[in-house]
Amino acid sequence: MATQNYQNHSRYVPLYHFILLPALLAVVIGSFINLCHSAPENKYSASLLVALSIILLFGCYFFRTFALRVQDRAIRVEENFRHFVLTGKPLNNSLTISQIIALRFASDEEFVSLAKKAAEENLDSKAIKESIKNWRADNHRA
Repeated sequence: MATQNYQNHSRYVPLYHFILLPALLAVVIGSFINLCHSAPENKYSASLLVALSIILLFGCYFFRTFALRVQDRAIRVEENFRHFVLTGKPLNNSLTISQIIALRFASDEEFVSLAKKAAEENLDSKAIKESIKNWRADNHRA
């Protein structure tokens, strides 16, 4: 695996992002087309297919969203603990979850100063990531 940095830290799961989601979108579109072109006696079953495809679409969205939300909470706890270990104090309460998530890529050497700078200057996550000189890879994320 290539060394992780700002340019390549985004993660895509090919089967999810490039196969499942487009296929699910095709199923939703196809079910609506089927409903529009179905004979009156088949409208009920065609509408059930539309409902099922929409349920699947929402299910995939919520499963992914819930997993990411739990991961964000874990990152917040981990980074707060890391800050406490390094400084003896918790992270600044003014830091947002997106700022904390971006800070997880900072090495221990620059983490504390970058967290302070992010809180004082209200840096967005992109600016925080671009400020990191010694990238700390995170290869265990959802």
